[in-house]
Amino acid sequence: MEGAATAQALSRIGLAGLAVMGQNLALNIAEKGFPISVYNRTTSKVDETLDRAQREGQLPLTGQYNPRDFVLSIQRPRSVIILVKAGAPVDQTIAALAEHMEPGDTIIDGGNEWYENTERRIDEASSKGLLYLGMGVSGGEDGARNGPSLMPGGSHGAYMNIKDILEKVAAQVEDGPCVTYIGEGGSGNFVKMVHNGIEYGDMQLISEAYDVLKNAGGLSNSELADIFAEWNRGELESFLVEITADIFNVKDEKTGSGELVDKILDKTGMKGTGKWTVQQAAELSIAAPTIAASLDSRYMSGLKEEREDAARIFKKEGLKEEINFDVNGSSVDKKRLIDDVRQALYASKICSYAQGMNLLRAKSAEKGWNLNLGEMARIWKGGCIIRAVFLDRIKKAYQRNPGLANLMVDPEFAREMVQRQAAWRRVVGLAIQRGISVPGMSASLQYFDTYRRSRLPANLVQAQRDYFGAHTYERVDMPGAYHTEWSKLARKARV
Repeated sequence: MEGAATAQALSRIGLAGLAVMGQNLALNIAEKGFPISVYNRTTSKVDETLDRAQREGQLPLTGQYNPRDFVLSIQRPRSVIILVKAGAPVDQTIAALAEHMEPGDTIIDGGNEWYENTERRIDEASSKGLLYLGMGVSGGEDGARNGPSLMPGGSHGAYMNIKDILEKVAAQVEDGPCVTYIGEGGSGNFVKMVHNGIEYGDMQLISEAYDVLKNAGGLSNSELADIFAEWNRGELESFLVEITADIFNVKDEKTGSGELVDKILDKTGMKGTGKWTVQQAAELSIAAPTIAASLDSRYMSGLKEEREDAARIFKKEGLKEEINFDVNGSSVDKKRLIDDVRQALYASKICSYAQGMNLLRAKSAEKGWNLNLGEMARIWKGGCIIRAVFLDRIKKAYQRNPGLANLMVDPEFAREMVQRQAAWRRVVGLAIQRGISVPGMSASLQYFDTYRRSRLPANLVQAQRDYFGAHTYERVDMPGAYHTEWSKLARKARV
């Protein structure tokens, strides 16, 4: 009798790893009507999750206290999501669970994992007859609880086993849930990694917009809060712009004076996905200068003590932190600056997304993943950190032309870049005159200026390479590879 009762009570899915993201995703799944079993090595986390399930609506969630009971409490074919720290902890969790799993069961890793680790685990799982998915999850703890963007890649069969759950749990937008089967192998992790690289670029560009408005425009935090809130009602409408408006409004409760943002140490943390994105761009020979600039800026922010020393040394030499090389010495027109910065931020963001999409396309071609770039933009429209209203337009650009060479040359985006470039140049120019670093906006502008020019000074670089290394060059007027005895001819020319 007891066996029959247990059989009836089997969960539809399991989740192991109950830090905040794991707890929230498990509660989200339960709330959508799917009975779920949860497990964590530290048993207090299981109790905590059970307690929340009761408090948040008596949700169909059961806790298990060892891997065997956990696995056996799930209906076949079993699907288990793991949300533990990337690297060795994932391998340890898989080993503990796989011992009790059977051929046809599925493991889904929802962490930010390096895609090659996922590909190794797919092979290892398949030797035991297990299916495997590496699933990017974006949206932070709020997204996990209320609807994230999900990027599952790996076994298509595994995806089909839990498609009904993922489609209910994901964020919902007008054209469907923010989840799709990404592709084979580690494609889900790779797409999430590039999403995070774009996120680095986005955050950097927003911080530069803030820096210019504050230090060149003299805007207060309350003015900045109003500006970002207004921007969030237009073409820049996005999660990051929305939370930025909120940040400027938060008072410092510890001291009771001023806003909290001014009390935060200017040293940025990072987990590694941005670095991986830039490394992959270099491996694939894809220019991603905006994303690279954002990574460099995080490294530079880490040199807080060195920067403080440098400020003192340069001040001693007569250089103030606030430089003004404005030839007219004119004061800034605030209203115009605000509008210029809005346009510069928008154009710079397009470059950041274009670089991310190009990276996805190059990797897809290398690995045969057959990624659908329009669909990637669609699943990022809700739930995730880079969700933005213009992702719908990115989706449409790739629907119009799946072979689009670069987002910037889609007719709609090209028109917008041209309309905004004068404002963009004014902002970067003003920042340079004032000594305000804008590496992201500058990198985006240089990316645009390099891409739109039909002839670059690379001809001189090729001449230099041929001069010192006989690397040969091609000509514009006739086919073939050529080599010139440059030093001999240069000597002759001097005589």
